[in-house]
Amino acid sequence: MATKGASRALLAVLCCAAFAARAEEPLSAIDWLSKSVTTPAGAKLPVAKAPAAAALEAPKKTPLTSDALPPQVSVSVLGAGAPDGVGLLSPAVTGLPRNLWGLGKTEEIAAKLTRERADALPALRSLLILLLLAEADPPVDAGGRGVLLMARIDKLLAMGAIDQAQALIAVAKPPSAELFRRRFDIALLNGTEDPACAEMTASPNLAPTFPARIFCLARAGDWSAAALTLQTAQALGQITPEEDQLLSRFLDSGMDDDGETLPLPDHPSPLVWRMYEAIGEPLATGGLPLAFANAELRDQAGWKSQLEAAERLARAGAIPPSQLWAIYAARSPAASGMVWDRVEAAQALDAALSKGDAKTASTALKDLWPLIAEAELEVPFATLFARRLAALSAPDDDLAFHVILLSSGYEAAAKAHQPHDDADAFLKGLATGDLKSVPPQDAIGRAIVAAFSGLPPSPEAAQLLEANRLGEALLLAIDQISDGVQGDLRNVTEGLTLLRHVGLEDVARRTALELMLLERRG
Repeated sequence: MATKGASRALLAVLCCAAFAARAEEPLSAIDWLSKSVTTPAGAKLPVAKAPAAAALEAPKKTPLTSDALPPQVSVSVLGAGAPDGVGLLSPAVTGLPRNLWGLGKTEEIAAKLTRERADALPALRSLLILLLLAEADPPVDAGGRGVLLMARIDKLLAMGAIDQAQALIAVAKPPSAELFRRRFDIALLNGTEDPACAEMTASPNLAPTFPARIFCLARAGDWSAAALTLQTAQALGQITPEEDQLLSRFLDSGMDDDGETLPLPDHPSPLVWRMYEAIGEPLATGGLPLAFANAELRDQAGWKSQLEAAERLARAGAIPPSQLWAIYAARSPAASGMVWDRVEAAQALDAALSKGDAKTASTALKDLWPLIAEAELEVPFATLFARRLAALSAPDDDLAFHVILLSSGYEAAAKAHQPHDDADAFLKGLATGDLKSVPPQDAIGRAIVAAFSGLPPSPEAAQLLEANRLGEALLLAIDQISDGVQGDLRNVTEGLTLLRHVGLEDVARRTALELMLLERRG
């Protein structure tokens, strides 16, 4: 039991924190972040100096890396004075120039990066993640403010890529309340909140808000201090009625003996989500922002919840296919329907391929692929199975050929394939980059052929490239293709043309193959 003197001291500290939090309310480009910390009044964080404008280079036409996920990244930090320039992938890895943003304006670049792109093709999503993780010189007007860094982190969080966001935060300098705020939410979602709580408590540059303070005290086992903090918050009027009700239930689980459940929150933060879980009223993540699906990957989640969350994240390119397969292969399904049917069919194909049974594998692939296509997981599963399919499948197995075309081995498979009809010949020509004598079969095919005919970039793209604003030009290509599929196919032609013009031939071909093979046309 705390003494009266200790109680008064704690009350004084919390009052100061409360007024500091009111004076500097955290802001964010995404609306579900927890209001967990703020910068204390009077605290001085390091201020980054504005970087000098670097000499601008012409865009290099070098190969692009095919995987932007954490296990394969090489961490490199540009320097403490340029927070907007830090990245996880060096120019040597990405093939992108160091002056990626050129003469672009920071706020405009940030707005383009954070634009919602719900229907982007897998190859284009990978390109976007590459841009978010790339090490590059800050825009000339960045001024050491970290605006572009924060936009990149928030976009990764919005895409569900919390591991990548966490890695980017780890190399970002100088530290700030807003960076820690995001790291704290990531910790809540991936189950590593205890170290984050300890860091928050120990840092003089961070002032925990009342809900975060109470949560962390309870996690540390200091229930009396947590209860006193709640009483202080109530006395100061520093928490909402909804927060009061949730925190009271969180600290006293006996309050739910009457069987009444708390009302469902409209927009739960990760902190609210974790406290609902702690009181035995977990909130389903299916209707929440994609980042919350990561919480279902923890060991304490049920297998079905893990499967559904992993599928959501793999579909968005937020986790590697190998992580999805590790959950798929964890055990044998004991039910049927939906995700269970996909698991059973995928395990059957894996078993046939492991045995080297080509006939059984062909049948298993025919059973699996409609289920995978329905879940829009074709590219992750092509990545998983393509190499073994290529080694085992008969030359005339069209389905296996189409699956392999959705993987990084598309060109080698196409060179070894003998087409059976004009549609097959078009796919082979596209995969090898030779469409001169191959007639397109439909409107999307004609749009692709035009892009591979040597057209110059559009005036808008050319203007960006002349100013060495390659990053913005690539964002333009992503948006043109994504939007063009839903309407004007001339945008598809312009986007693919731009990708090829700047040397991203692999991205252009993979995008075009996905346009032909995936049902993503609205």
